[in-house]
Amino acid sequence: MLEKITRPPKESPVGSYKIEVISLPEECDWENQLPVEFQYIFKHYPEYKEKIRGILTRGFAIGIRTVQRTPENILKAVHTISVHSQKNYIITWLPQLLRDKHLPIFTESDRQRASEHKENLDAAVETIVRDRLRFKRIVLIDEENIGISQIEQRFATELSELIYPLAINYSVFRVIADNARERTEIAQSIIKALLFVGPIAHVLEKFTAGFGKIFAASADDLLGETAELMALRGSGFTWKELAKRSFILIPVFALATWGAFSVEPLLEHGKILLGGAIFGLSAVALSLTTAIQSIFMYRKNLLTLVAEKKTSVQNSELTKTAIVQDFTNPARLGLLLGAGMAPIMGMLGALLGVMNNGWILAAIGSTESIVAGLTVIFADHINEWRFHRQLKLRVLRP
Repeated sequence: MLEKITRPPKESPVGSYKIEVISLPEECDWENQLPVEFQYIFKHYPEYKEKIRGILTRGFAIGIRTVQRTPENILKAVHTISVHSQKNYIITWLPQLLRDKHLPIFTESDRQRASEHKENLDAAVETIVRDRLRFKRIVLIDEENIGISQIEQRFATELSELIYPLAINYSVFRVIADNARERTEIAQSIIKALLFVGPIAHVLEKFTAGFGKIFAASADDLLGETAELMALRGSGFTWKELAKRSFILIPVFALATWGAFSVEPLLEHGKILLGGAIFGLSAVALSLTTAIQSIFMYRKNLLTLVAEKKTSVQNSELTKTAIVQDFTNPARLGLLLGAGMAPIMGMLGALLGVMNNGWILAAIGSTESIVAGLTVIFADHINEWRFHRQLKLRVLRP
């Protein structure tokens, strides 16, 4: 029921894209102002500069068509393979499939499991392979309506082949980023709900000193834990798998509640730093516990993939790979960063003597949620910036 209520509307089934166009021969002389794909062509294949100028002179325009959001059918195919065959992993097989058409290994039990859910692993692979080069390609635009001949069509195909290294790297980046983004949508909705904690904690603290702290810590932790679980659920873990890990959460929650209730006496006895740290920890105890558990869950799954010879990750790289896979999900990364900052913010609030202010109290208790929300909001922009920076460096490389 929670998924139905909080799941946002689906993206367009065909994705979305943009086109950057050059249409005048003179633009070829302004290389630094051109889209990076044309800069790449002119630098590594200078003989094509005059050919492109000639096409533009004849009344055509040349565009770079770039998919900005992965189509729904590809995301569904990636999810099918990840969940039913690859133990919820993406990074161990998807880059190789997109770059080299290196097919993931399926067992008969994998195919049977997928079939029980009315999915087809081989069809999912075909979908990804078929559309992997459509993320970035050269298109011709007939501006003068003179008709595009086979010669011009072949030329456009040649140009698309020239930018293959850029196009395939973009495909890998786009699918992994959008897959992670899709898996965090429910968690994002829950994180936004945490904004209600502040006003309620403020009112409680005004009328019942001490109980506001308990509510701010406990409510925030419960919602943060829910966001953690939904992020893991979106990554493909079943409720049964998550339930097995939940037994330890009951004593952790009890300990966190006791910790929040102990803050007031600690502050009154002058143990300011300890009181602030305990409040910060009590506000993130559940989600921090789940964050640690999730890394071990991914590591255990990776060991299974190695045993089934589906990946060749070395023993020394197991934990690192598990962490990288876990934190490709920006909500998971943000929640962990926030959990690490909460005790520090608690000690800072205690030192400043503002632990009786409901708004400040709620802000400290919601450090995890605030950091997670900001991470989710800016994750797309940061990832885009990093990718295009690397792309620029590749173009400038001799």
